[in-house]
Amino acid sequence: ISISGVEIPRLITHRSLINHLQKMLPMIAAETHSPLRHIHRTGNSSSFILMPSWSTSPLLPYIGAKLVTHHSGNSAVNLPGVHAVYALFESLTGRPLAFIDATELTLYRTACVSALASSYLSREDSATLVAVGAGALAPHLVKAHLIVRPNIKRILVWNRTHEKAGIMADNLRKDPQFRGISVECVSDLEEAVRSGDIITCATNSEVALVKGVDLKKGAHLDLVGSFTPAMRECDEEAVRRGRVFVDTEAAAVEAGELAGAVDVVEGELVDVVKGEKKGRMNSEEITVFKSVGSAMVDLLAAQIVYENYTQQAI
Repeated sequence: ISISGVEIPRLITHRSLINHLQKMLPMIAAETHSPLRHIHRTGNSSSFILMPSWSTSPLLPYIGAKLVTHHSGNSAVNLPGVHAVYALFESLTGRPLAFIDATELTLYRTACVSALASSYLSREDSATLVAVGAGALAPHLVKAHLIVRPNIKRILVWNRTHEKAGIMADNLRKDPQFRGISVECVSDLEEAVRSGDIITCATNSEVALVKGVDLKKGAHLDLVGSFTPAMRECDEEAVRRGRVFVDTEAAAVEAGELAGAVDVVEGELVDVVKGEKKGRMNSEEITVFKSVGSAMVDLLAAQIVYENYTQQAI
């Protein structure tokens, strides 16, 4: 079967995917295999990425691979920077089951991983959320964070192109989910970061945008954009000040913010969900979550989409 991007919001919500990841990750992690992704440069500002994963757990009887293209210049032609497809197979027989538009799936998956981490790492009383970047992923991140932190009352949107931040802010204001929440488009990033309880970043930046000196006590910094050593969304001071967690061990190798600094990483998301690593310790510490994308989480996201699709088709 073929599942288009248009069908994804009918099959999952941010809440259902967050819940699915929280429930399944501890149970299947030990039996799921995800080799380091292949990243191939296809041009000066483009990459082709392959992310395979398979599980021997009866709870996740699938083999899958996501194929991704990343073209950072696409905003100039009004296209998303990331396009992806997901191929899902039955693990017992190898039979192909589904071909899923993973562009939309990746937006949901990435946002929900950040929100799941935030539920353990950000303060429960977090009231101000700062969105750094206003691309296709940014609204998903804001919506997912709002599910785990319903006390958020103020959202600040910053983007290099101020006009794009304004468009995103306008769209959020029109969404019923944001009724009663102040949504502002801001031009001073440092000032916004200083007021942020949660700062979520989804950019292609190769220069640090968030400065550690601006992070207030108790802040949670969520870094989503970078996936190569040349990319970085925060400076070394932000990493030094925070307790750092990652979505997968690959983050310490692939993300420019960490640049191979394995010793600064306290643990992976699955360790926190399992309770093997403690999340937030107190209301004053700064926490940092860095995700580069996990093939295991892609497989779990494809599972819930495929199973919901086949159940609805009955």
